[in-house]
Amino acid sequence: MNTDIQIAQQAKLQRISAIAEKLGLSDDQLEPYGHYKAKLPLSLIDKDKAKQSKLILVTAISPTPAGEGKTTMSIGLAQGLHKIGKKVSVVLREPSLGPVFGIKGGATGGGYSQVLPMEDINLHFTGDFSAVEKAHNLLAALIDNNVQAKKNNLGIDPRTVVWKRVMDMNDRALRHTIVGLGGTANGVPRETGFDITAASEIMAILCLSNDPADLKARLGNIFVGFTYDKKPVYARDLKAQGAMAALLKDAIKPNLVQTIEGVPALIHGGPFANIAQGTNTVIATRMGMSLSDYVVTEAGFGADLGAEKFLDIKCQSAGLSPKAVVLVATVRALKYHGGQSLKELSAPNPAAVSRGLENLEKHLENIRSFGLPAVVAINRFTQDTEEEIQLIRERCQQQGVKVSLAEIWAKGGEGGTELAELVSQLADAQTAPFRPQYDWKDSVKDKINAVATRIYGADGVDYSAQAEKDLRRISKLGLEQLPVCIAKTQKSLSDDPKLLGRPSGFRISIREIEIAAGAGFLVPISGNMMRMPGLPAEPAANAIDIDAEGNISGLF
Repeated sequence: MNTDIQIAQQAKLQRISAIAEKLGLSDDQLEPYGHYKAKLPLSLIDKDKAKQSKLILVTAISPTPAGEGKTTMSIGLAQGLHKIGKKVSVVLREPSLGPVFGIKGGATGGGYSQVLPMEDINLHFTGDFSAVEKAHNLLAALIDNNVQAKKNNLGIDPRTVVWKRVMDMNDRALRHTIVGLGGTANGVPRETGFDITAASEIMAILCLSNDPADLKARLGNIFVGFTYDKKPVYARDLKAQGAMAALLKDAIKPNLVQTIEGVPALIHGGPFANIAQGTNTVIATRMGMSLSDYVVTEAGFGADLGAEKFLDIKCQSAGLSPKAVVLVATVRALKYHGGQSLKELSAPNPAAVSRGLENLEKHLENIRSFGLPAVVAINRFTQDTEEEIQLIRERCQQQGVKVSLAEIWAKGGEGGTELAELVSQLADAQTAPFRPQYDWKDSVKDKINAVATRIYGADGVDYSAQAEKDLRRISKLGLEQLPVCIAKTQKSLSDDPKLLGRPSGFRISIREIEIAAGAGFLVPISGNMMRMPGLPAEPAANAIDIDAEGNISGLF
């Protein structure tokens, strides 16, 4: 059996101009990056046309560490919709090098449901992540320079600076650092650290901005820290937003590529859903909706994370409303939530599947709580048994939910036509907008409580002394009206990664609340969540190689 990268390398790519033509675009409307990639100008967005398009969200049950194939399912569904005659595009996030070289691998799908060229997309792509990283670190350099400067010094108290640096790599050694050592010429010593680029507020800003002017305004609104006399300092006080926006002048434009079957794919932005909002850019989503009748998009990790943030933050901010939701389930994840060890997930275990189905039920409840119709897509793996699959079908039938066995890895679009028919029927019939979980005008604690109790199933929320201090700071800054983007483990509905299935009788612990005023949300951090991951004992990087002809191997 061929690997994902072997399948991708055997595929015959179409010139990007041919892909653009399927969207009604001409060559002069593209900004090519070689033969198979292009940037799309923002002038192609037509909000009136976008209102007529049907947005479909793909999410999942709580995943195993390797993920359950949301991206693969999104691509396969888009190919299935194309096969049944729909004008469709798929809009996805860009991969981060952290997972590519870590444990999870790339984010370009798999088998015969991939976006291409997969090597380019997984490794640097068009440089958007690099631009985000540089814009973020420019602000960090300007902050330390102002602390050091004798003229035009804002009086920033370095002990209050909350802006870290970022890099697009898993590197636990950089979580906590001290800068400015080596004498007075090297700056003022202070404690700081690094986050991964996907967790940067610049990434969140890029993904929520409506246009270049909005981008620059949001960059200026980034909260940096306080002066010695307790006055807040923002990026605009450092006159940083212009240069930062200049670094992002190309990164703000969506990237056009293709699926393995030649369906147009827009890939743009890449925040994680456990430590950020987990969705692609508003601009790319609107672009897809301006150019297609159906747009398939995905939100990171389970419905408790990416889907909740997609709806309560992105859709509320941009005025979007999906027409249908696809909940991806796998036999292996259900066995995992039913108590089977990770090392034994390939072994048949119908009893574990049956126990794990309570996790699927909770995610279905969450989708219904937003007032949206759902269909369950079973992402089939070769080791899955008919008995295990039948258990999922029966439980979905009991829940009154349509279910489709989607063999999109092995069969591409042909394996997703049944799912495409079900999804298009739901999307065509849906007329009411979704219902958010909270009103942005609610108090911060009420917003956190709404998500924790309704979506996670918690009994309540506990706050550390630091979190209470952060709440007082948020109030003084007049930022209580912002939505909440809770950083939480993806491994459990709770904030304890060991509580699998559908846990009950637990409370969510908020240890601190970060301010992302530029992005336009607050980040309550629960449990032991960290914004700079580490590499596993056996990193995926160990298997990645390139030969003398430039052929890459080992990516997955």
